[in-house]
Amino acid sequence: MRSPLLTATLSVVLITLIGYLLVAGRSLILPFVIALIVWYLINALSRGFQLIPLGSWRLPGWVSFPLALATIFGAATFVLDIVTVNLTQLAQDAPTYQQRLEEVFSEISSLVHLNDPIELKDLMPDAVVSRMVTAGAGFLTTIASSASLVFIYVLFLLLEQSTFDRKLERLFTDSEKVKAAFALRAEINRSVMNYFGIKTAVSIATGVLTSLILIMMGLPYAALFGFIAFVLNYIPTIGSLIGVIFPSLLALVFYDTLVPFFVIAVGLGLIQFSIGNLVEPRLMGSSLNLSGLVIMLSLAFWGAIWGVVGMVLCVPLTVVIVIICSKFPASRPVAVLLSANGDIGDIPLATTALAPEPARTAADPEEPPAQPSASPSSAKRMNTG
Repeated sequence: MRSPLLTATLSVVLITLIGYLLVAGRSLILPFVIALIVWYLINALSRGFQLIPLGSWRLPGWVSFPLALATIFGAATFVLDIVTVNLTQLAQDAPTYQQRLEEVFSEISSLVHLNDPIELKDLMPDAVVSRMVTAGAGFLTTIASSASLVFIYVLFLLLEQSTFDRKLERLFTDSEKVKAAFALRAEINRSVMNYFGIKTAVSIATGVLTSLILIMMGLPYAALFGFIAFVLNYIPTIGSLIGVIFPSLLALVFYDTLVPFFVIAVGLGLIQFSIGNLVEPRLMGSSLNLSGLVIMLSLAFWGAIWGVVGMVLCVPLTVVIVIICSKFPASRPVAVLLSANGDIGDIPLATTALAPEPARTAADPEEPPAQPSASPSSAKRMNTG
C-alpha cells in the first residue's frame, strides 16, 4: 500500500512542476488559453442562435455557426479599434492631465495650509499617467501581436471539434467510465457557461451605464472607460474599485470644480455596488460555491502567473478545479476547503467509475473465480430428470 507521506510528497512535486510550466510556458500557453475562450464563445453563441425561435423555424447549425463566428470577430475588431483610438488620444493628452493633477494637489495643500505642499511625485512615480497609458497600449499591442497565433489555434479547434467526443469515448474501455467522463464534462460546461453568461450580461450593463454617465457629464474617453469597466468587472473585488477610480481621477483634473468629480465618483460607485452586490448575486445564486478567501488567493495566484488574463479567468479556473476534485474520493478534501460552505454534494455513482482501481498487493487474498450459475432452463431439466 502506498505511504501517505509519499503520496503527499508526489502531489507537492506535481503541483510545483505544473506551476513552473505555467510560468515558463506563458508565451505559448496564454495564446492557447485565449483561443480556447474564443472557441468556447463561438460555440456557445452558435447554440444561442439556434435557440432563437423564428416562428416554427429555427436557425440550422450551418447558418448559426458562421453567424456566431462573424459576430465574435466583428465585435472584437470594433471594440479594439475604439479602444486603440481612445488610448492614442489619451497618450497625447497625458502630459496636460498630469500637470493639471499637480495643480490640484497644490490647491489642496494651500487650502489646508500645509507647510510642505503635496506633490504628485510624493504619491506616484514621475510621469505615472504616461506610464499607465503606455502600459495599456502595450497590453493592446501584446494582444494584437499574438492575434495571429490565437487565430490559428481557433481555426484548428474549430476544424477538429467534431472528433473530440469520439476521442474522449475511446480513451476508456469501460462504458461506465465513458458515461462518467461525459457527465463530468457536462457539469463543467454547465457551470462555466452559467458563470460566463451571467458575468458577461452584468459586465455589459456595467460598461454601458458607465459610458452613459460619462457622456452625460461630458467627460472624454467615455467609450474607453466603458470598455475598461466591462473588462474589469470580470476581476473579482478589485476590478470594480479600479473601474471607479480611473474615470474619477480624470474628472478631478478635467473639470475646474469638484462637483462633477463627486457626481461621477458617486454615480459610478452606485452602479458598481448595485450590480455587484444586488443584481449579480441574485442571478448567480450559490452556483459558484467558492470561498471569498479562495477567490482572493486565486486572483493573486493566476494574476501573478498570467497577468490580466489570469485575473479574468481566476474564478472559472477555480470552479473547474472544485468540480473535478469533488468527483474523486482522494481529492474531495481539496474541494471542501475551496468551497464556500463545505457542501459539495455526494459523489455520483457514474463518476466513481473514473477513480483508478487500487493496486493489488501480495498480502491481499486472491478472490476465487466465480462459478457460472445455472440458467433457469438447465435447472428445470435437472429437476425433471
